[in-house]
Amino acid sequence: MLHDTRTATPEAVPSFDLTTQPWLPVLLRDGVEKELSLTDVFQHLERIRRIPGDLPTQEFALVRLLLAVVYDALDGGPPTRQAWEELWRGEFPADRVTEYLSRHREQFDLLHPERPFFQVADLRTAKDEIHSLDRIVADVPNNDRFLTMRAHGALRLSFAEAARWIVHAQAWDVSGIKSGAVGDPRVKAGKVYPQGVGSAGMLGGVLVEGDTLRETLLLNLIPREDAALLRHDAGDLPVWRRPQPPGSGPLPEAEARPYGPRGLYTWQARRVRLHHDGREAYGVVLAYGDPLPYRDMHDREPMTGWRRSPQQEKKLRRSPVYLPRTHDPARTAWRGLASLITGDPPAAQGAGSGGAPGIAPRVLEWLGRMAEESDALGRDRLIRARLLGCEYGTQQSVVADVIDDSLSLSVVLLSQHDRGLANTAVEAVQLAETAVWLLGNLAAGLAQAAGADEPTPRAEARDRGFGELDGPFRQWLGSLRSDTDAAERLEEWRRTAHSRVLALGLQLVESSGEAAWEGRVLPTAKGGTYWLNSASVERSFRRELRTRVLKPEDDAPPGRNDDPPNRPEEPTP
Repeated sequence: MLHDTRTATPEAVPSFDLTTQPWLPVLLRDGVEKELSLTDVFQHLERIRRIPGDLPTQEFALVRLLLAVVYDALDGGPPTRQAWEELWRGEFPADRVTEYLSRHREQFDLLHPERPFFQVADLRTAKDEIHSLDRIVADVPNNDRFLTMRAHGALRLSFAEAARWIVHAQAWDVSGIKSGAVGDPRVKAGKVYPQGVGSAGMLGGVLVEGDTLRETLLLNLIPREDAALLRHDAGDLPVWRRPQPPGSGPLPEAEARPYGPRGLYTWQARRVRLHHDGREAYGVVLAYGDPLPYRDMHDREPMTGWRRSPQQEKKLRRSPVYLPRTHDPARTAWRGLASLITGDPPAAQGAGSGGAPGIAPRVLEWLGRMAEESDALGRDRLIRARLLGCEYGTQQSVVADVIDDSLSLSVVLLSQHDRGLANTAVEAVQLAETAVWLLGNLAAGLAQAAGADEPTPRAEARDRGFGELDGPFRQWLGSLRSDTDAAERLEEWRRTAHSRVLALGLQLVESSGEAAWEGRVLPTAKGGTYWLNSASVERSFRRELRTRVLKPEDDAPPGRNDDPPNRPEEPTP
């Protein structure tokens, strides 16, 4: 049974102990939502489906906090894959984690007078300014409060909610000019100029989810023997176990990098001090902390993909140089499947990579190794790869969008040696991209035949095309198994993509209007002319769709240069 471990009354709150006070939002497997303490969460992992959070990005930050606790309670995590398998097949060592939390409970006190959790006790500005809690609450957009549940701002927060937003701010806070804290050598005229976003802000976050929170934590827990995927250097500690708590200024240069997952997942990118009246929080001081050196951290940060950076390579005069691969909010997760399972988008495969392609998220790569070398998971185990991130705007000083998408796929697709099924899935994405590109060309050709502008109809048609293929592709991808006939399933997808996009195209032709049906005469690149109307555009679309998406049924040529309408650039998957 889940217990409410609250012990203090609002009138006598000398502390808010995160190990015993409810503050983590959980969704139980039976659909019930609750708030639990850290201790209760670890005692009931099997009953918890996930930690929903106030924003999707908050869930990412909270899970990383739980992972840091597990890594530290287990002395750096499971030492070998065999030890990990024993955790997966057996009972989670909840008592060991509970004992760890009890031993360090003082460091988990949100209101501790000397070492408040994720804060600096004496943080202040020269003018002793206390700012609104809007500074840490990311669902209160600056100057744009129309679509928010906090139209009047975050005036007061419970300690539970304040704790969640402090964890979120350390991970995802915006950049921009911030208040200068007394004692910070970076202060100029009372301010500190941009030092970058929070510790996870430049990541295209990838969180592997299982059926329960227990499975989710274990699926993201990489054994120490896989050091090539995740380094555990000596000195790796979570922030609450550092010998000295953070001060108002940045760490000394020798310490200004994470030594492993415990330090990385609790990295203090900000200096925070919560102001409260013993009942609730009413204000905050938020300043810059320790910038995180993102470059070439692919052996330390496993929960993002990595891309080559030609600009950094030119600047540093060395190669390769890797930066985190962020998510594009305009692209659904399945369209970026190639970068998840191979490290590179399809357009970059084997082209100009200089022998060093991008790097897939290491957490997915390690699960691929487990699929190859162990039967603990099973090659056909379905996992959910959740993509989470922030898109920042105006010099990273505001959050423009929050990305939250997911893909369900079998771990056999993550295998690094048996690439047949993974290549089939990547080719299926390319076929979908090609089909939708041709649909956009059709819409542009119909607009051109009617004498109208082309860009808007093309973009709208592509949006419709990807929307039409979204559900079928996710279902198709989730059905791939180790015994799947790859060629047969690819043919099945060819037919699905062809039929659905053809149906959309015919709808566009039918609704194109009389002006497009009558058409007009246009010049060719060779100095001639041709008649463009809805019939000729449709004919070209049918031929190209059949030839490029289906296997050719006859010897019909793909079309002459002067036959189809003006064509945009090739699709970039």
